[in-house]
Amino acid sequence: MPTYAFSTARDVTPEERAKLVESVTSIHQVEAAAPRYFVQVIFYKVEPGSIFIGGEAAPADHIWVRADIRAGRTREQKARILKRIMRETGEILGVSEESVWVYVSDIPAEGVAEFGNILPQPGGEEAWLAALPAPLREKLTRAS
Repeated sequence: MPTYAFSTARDVTPEERAKLVESVTSIHQVEAAAPRYFVQVIFYKVEPGSIFIGGEAAPADHIWVRADIRAGRTREQKARILKRIMRETGEILGVSEESVWVYVSDIPAEGVAEFGNILPQPGGEEAWLAALPAPLREKLTRAS
């Protein structure tokens, strides 16, 4: 369920994308205590001059990361997610942390359906996974 969407006007190479995907997936797995198979990452390339901050065109190296996650994470967990994404994204893309803006929005688990099922509350993943059909359960656990 957690969907991390990166938006930027800068070019992001396939190698950088792979590093960002691994970074965000690991961050969410560790800090939110969620299975890796839930994590989704999307990249959006925007045209230069199409995003503005304070009425001025945003710098080309500016990166926005929008994260929709299941509600129920603590303030401390979200702070660690935010800080690690700023730091690790900046390191991977060679930009300052100030150029990486991250937004975490909570969505109630009962408001999300994936893999043909409504998602469990945080902490209920093991029972949810056990109730899935065997082929889907095996596919998801292979991705972890």
